[in-house]
Formats: sequence, C-alpha cells, structure tokens
Amino acid sequence: MRLDKFLKVSRIIKRRSVAKEIADQGRILINNLPAKSSSKVKVGDTLTIKFGNKTETIKINRIVETTKKSEAEDMYELLDETYAEDFN
Repeated sequence: MRLDKFLKVSRIIKRRSVAKEIADQGRILINNLPAKSSSKVKVGDTLTIKFGNKTETIKINRIVETTKKSEAEDMYELLDETYAEDFN
C-alpha cells in the first residue's frame, strides 16, 4: 500500500493530501530511510513521522484497504513519541 494511503486509512493523518505533502517534504522515514508519498509500506515496517515539534515512531501491524474509526488503531503500534525542546 502507498504510504500516503496508509496514513489516511489508519487515521494517523486525516487527509491523504496532507500525508502526501508531509512525506514529500522529507518528514517521514520508513525503516530509517527517507520516504515519498508513493513509497510502499508493508507489515513490520517502522515509520518515523515529524509533526512540527513532535516526532512519532510507529510500527505497522496490519494493512487493510478500508477500516472503521474504531478499528484504525489496530493497524499500527505507537513505539515512541518525542517532543523537540522549545528554545524561545
């Protein structure tokens, strides 16, 4: 499955266009390698996503084409969440 579609279906990012933009800006890594929105993801991959001052590391547990909101969180496991220091 494409990275941008996985992020939308799993509800990590609400819109596919936003997922595409973030990926194409170089803010997402798949298994510690830079990823584009069209990169393919598979079960077992680790995603590192930079959201402003927050960075999340996620492991993909399941890939499905569509899912209900209540089942979306079963698609991944949050491994780590860090926040950058604000130096202002």
